[in-house]
Amino acid sequence: MIRNLLAIRLSAMGDVAMTVPVIDSLARRYPDLCVTVLTVNRLVPFFSWMPENVKVKGIKLNDYKGIYGLERLFSELKAEKYDAVADLHDVLRTKYLKWRFRMSGVPVKVIDKGRASKKALLRHGITGTALKSSFSRYADVFRDLGLVFEPNFVRAFDNSVEDLSVVWKAVGEKKTGDKWVGIAPFAAHEGKVYPLDKMRTLAECIAMAGCKVFLFGAGKKESALLKTWETQNVMSVCGLMNGLKDEILLMSQLDCMVAMDSANMHMASLVAVPVVSVWGATHPKAGFLGWNQSADNVVQLEMECRPCSVYGNKPCRYGDYRCMRNISNEQIIGRVFKIVGVE
Repeated sequence: MIRNLLAIRLSAMGDVAMTVPVIDSLARRYPDLCVTVLTVNRLVPFFSWMPENVKVKGIKLNDYKGIYGLERLFSELKAEKYDAVADLHDVLRTKYLKWRFRMSGVPVKVIDKGRASKKALLRHGITGTALKSSFSRYADVFRDLGLVFEPNFVRAFDNSVEDLSVVWKAVGEKKTGDKWVGIAPFAAHEGKVYPLDKMRTLAECIAMAGCKVFLFGAGKKESALLKTWETQNVMSVCGLMNGLKDEILLMSQLDCMVAMDSANMHMASLVAVPVVSVWGATHPKAGFLGWNQSADNVVQLEMECRPCSVYGNKPCRYGDYRCMRNISNEQIIGRVFKIVGVE
């Protein structure tokens, strides 16, 4: 019986966030199992509300460069005497660790990313079959180790008992009847970003309907742009929240989030906030829709050229990202207003 388990997922932000519902469910199903999550330092806050039998080891990848660095990391991990390893990443770094653990007699199971089926989805486009979600792929790794469970995660924490004072201090307290909507307009690749001029107009329209709109972004360039979008009821929270944990606390108070196929979609999902997700070059059929998010809140155009990419990192064949540009603000606003109860 496994007692001390190592689970590895180093990046990217959205993918690490997607491990949370699975690992939380696993830990609650097996309270005598000690689970250690290995990830990068900046993503450790995702695991702030885990059961007591979950630990997180945050690392800085630059501290473990090359073979010598990976060997040093392995030595540190080996000292913890894990009796099984779940590789939820399957990249060069984790392949090396897998090899070293197996040489040491420790069983390792590795995620099946479904690369062939994802390539087939790109070939068949919108007619392709929906693929297994990343949540299911993560859970399968633990099942392969003999840990039988079904992910049943609801939300990271209970709003009624969580200390939200950091939120109230940063943006003001939410009053009865207030409708708060978050907008996260950015993503890692252009093919996943709704045109920013249209998104700014969308934010203004939602605010004019009486909602308080919070803009989420990161980095100096994004922060500077969102600052120019501010109006009486539109507020950029860039730089106001002290890291990912505080951002998630703020998201927990939203009535709705508008996001791309991005980490913000997954962050809001962790606190059971309905997300109106906007999809362009990528497609939810690839298995990356947020935890417990309704397909009814997916906004997309069914075009023969979609999806053109699993991750959104390929240039548009037409050069204009019409899959995003041709989505109307009304399509998005209609979903938002339905969720928050605005006529």
